[in-house]
Amino acid sequence: MSDDIRTLTTRLAEEPSSLAFLELAESLRQRGKLDAAYKVARGGVGRYPGLADAHDLMARILSDRGDLAGAFDAWSDALRLDPLRTGALKGIAFLYFRAGDVAAAIGHLERAAEADPDDPSIHQALARVRRESAAAASPAVAVVDAVPPVDAVPPPAPISSPPIAAAVPPPPEAPAQDSPFTAGAEDERGVLLVDANGMRLAGELSAGDGSEAGDRVAAQLAGVSREAARATRLLGLGSWQSIAVESPGAHFILTAPTAETVLLVTRDATFPMARVGLIAERAARTARSWLEQVG
Repeated sequence: MSDDIRTLTTRLAEEPSSLAFLELAESLRQRGKLDAAYKVARGGVGRYPGLADAHDLMARILSDRGDLAGAFDAWSDALRLDPLRTGALKGIAFLYFRAGDVAAAIGHLERAAEADPDDPSIHQALARVRRESAAAASPAVAVVDAVPPVDAVPPPAPISSPPIAAAVPPPPEAPAQDSPFTAGAEDERGVLLVDANGMRLAGELSAGDGSEAGDRVAAQLAGVSREAARATRLLGLGSWQSIAVESPGAHFILTAPTAETVLLVTRDATFPMARVGLIAERAARTARSWLEQVG
């Protein structure tokens, strides 16, 4: 344990109501000790629910852990308390851009630029997002380019929000050539395998206009497995096995081939839900075997 973490830990133990948790959790986060950082930040948020700094810090930790849905909620709480908080605005802009909502991403970056017009990193991110959007670049590639490196703009104080690039996961990759899902096979169309960080591992999904939507959907599925597990635990239902959704336009089955992956199967609403479930079971078995081989 480094001296600064030891000192902050001692200080927080002696004064549980102090704001030392902000520096301690941030120091732990920067060292990659995300579980410890999360525990410290969670305690701080519980003691100071009205402190925007605490929610902003929690969002950065959750983003680093791959819980993008949780990070979105925490940054939203920070903005509710401090609407001009640039760190939260940039963080939510990153999440919107990763999900393919360019307009919302630009809107949040513009608000950040208005709040802090002297921050060059915001203007650089805004310009690059617009440029990449105009060029119809991949959202995942664009966001990596659009956000400056962490060291490029040092925070003015230990508690201030670092640029969001620290939380950017690797860009989603196209399905491998040896993808377990055979393109064109009737039972293997509309199948998507995603990891816990929202990265597409295999499969393809098409939007209504025929364009590829796999990466955008994968980003939205980040953290779904943890959220489902949390919900079933709170309701006393045990572990979750699958989620079925019926809508006028399509049927969806969500299942978890492994603890760290989620599989989405979608079919036209004319397909019986039971048949979609069978396709999902077969695809989950295929995905497990493939993950064991490539793992």
